[in-house]
Amino acid sequence: MAIVLFSCTEEKKARKPKKQVIVEESSTTMEKKLDKYVSFKLTSNVSVLSENERKMLPILIKAADKMNALFWYESYGNKVELMKGIRDEDTKKFTEINYGPWDRLNGNKSFVEAIGAKPLGANYYPADMTKTEFEAFKDKSKSSLYTFVRRNEDGSLKTIPYKVQFKNQVKEVSDLLLEASKLAEDAGLKKYLELRSQAFLTDDYQASDFAWMDMKTNRLDIVIGPIETYEDQLFGNKASHSAYVLIKDMLWSKKLEKFAQFLPELQVGLPVDEAYKQEKPGTDSELNAYDVVYYSGDCNAGSKTIAINLPNDEQVQLKNGSRRLQLKNAMRAKFDKILIPIADKLIEKSQRKHITFDAFFANTMFHEVAHGLGIKKTINGKGMVRASLKELASALEEGKADILGLYMVQQLHKKGEIDGDMKDYMTTFMAGIFRSVRFGASSAHGKANMIRFNFFKEKGAFSKNEDGTYKVNYDKLEGAMKDLSNLILTLQGNGDYDGVKKLVAEKGIIPADLQADLDKLSEQNIPVDVVFEQGVKTLGL
Repeated sequence: MAIVLFSCTEEKKARKPKKQVIVEESSTTMEKKLDKYVSFKLTSNVSVLSENERKMLPILIKAADKMNALFWYESYGNKVELMKGIRDEDTKKFTEINYGPWDRLNGNKSFVEAIGAKPLGANYYPADMTKTEFEAFKDKSKSSLYTFVRRNEDGSLKTIPYKVQFKNQVKEVSDLLLEASKLAEDAGLKKYLELRSQAFLTDDYQASDFAWMDMKTNRLDIVIGPIETYEDQLFGNKASHSAYVLIKDMLWSKKLEKFAQFLPELQVGLPVDEAYKQEKPGTDSELNAYDVVYYSGDCNAGSKTIAINLPNDEQVQLKNGSRRLQLKNAMRAKFDKILIPIADKLIEKSQRKHITFDAFFANTMFHEVAHGLGIKKTINGKGMVRASLKELASALEEGKADILGLYMVQQLHKKGEIDGDMKDYMTTFMAGIFRSVRFGASSAHGKANMIRFNFFKEKGAFSKNEDGTYKVNYDKLEGAMKDLSNLILTLQGNGDYDGVKKLVAEKGIIPADLQADLDKLSEQNIPVDVVFEQGVKTLGL
């Protein structure tokens, strides 16, 4: 990972750990923590690339790699000082995986002595800032996706744009993207890289988002910049830097392209009152399959993303829809190394035959498609859903995408557009809850799965056998799916912050019996997630 030495001025703004940090756990305990991750090599068939594309790939990877240092600062602060105080090599490895001293798969619990609880606002805000103080702060850019909030000498608040805070780093990234654009043979990719290069210097990403949506025939792709807001658990305002370098699987993408046309029809059929489905999803949305060959920054921290739905800009989504990228090689890694072992322990033996990769792929894919369904703007004048629900927006949105993804699978299966036994999709979906709930409460995906597990339990969507395995009750699961869809879409449409807060408090928890089952998975050394061997050498370039 790239290490950037920030200036003295920046160091004063970054969190500084105490000197001579002592590791709390024994080396054996830290080895167990590392065992939560299984290594997987990110490769792809680079022989399908043109000569120029093979030249571009290392440049794109170099640009992507620079997101690591930016996200380290956003997540924690001064990485160099932190690492100086850690003596144990295994603890250093675990710190690298987590981009800081907090265990992302264990509720962000600190694993380094002298480092306390992680601030909800990460390093985007002063650690001692209160919500009341922020709300009283008069600054138009305070809630911008692309600003840090800091203190003046007199203790008052101010904002610093990303383009200023990271002036030298974003110039380097901009130059690399421009260099790559000169090698691009695809006109759409060339335009996107040029505009994305400029966006890093201006903090204005909308034009490059539209250009990214316009790309249709490119084989190489890079998703790069400040994108998701999961790290900001104080307000859900601040975007984190991350990057994926991708090679499109043209054959698989061709198979998937037909599904976007069904979005308007599926929107009309959503199981919720008419007022909550008046928006029309963009029909220019694309479904594509990729091999991902490089992760960095936010998307590489803790649990790894296996599918992407972007851009997040609501104006772009309403006009052009969004693109859904299925990361096929990373998906296969999680299915083989994690989901199958979990199913063998927790799913009733008679139903294990219904755990299939095709169902896992479809459920994951339609999760991303389902982000485009439902509602983006409240129906009662509270503005956009994301702004109304603040730090709770991400968890509820992930929960919506999960449950509406299964709804889409069911509807398309009825139409004969999807093959296979519907029990495959439902059983694999249930096994997927056990996989994702292990990400913990610090993850929006983990929290969404806790809510769904408890909701399904109340509705009788599954039962537990005497041998400790779970049996899916297919009819009741179908009813629970509709009820939960209705609840989530209504909460979003109403911008009901208090209602979502109540839902998270009551159901965003792991009950004792489920925790005991998750502990058994850990005792069996079933990993929670993956870490990647990746880069130019791994690809054989």
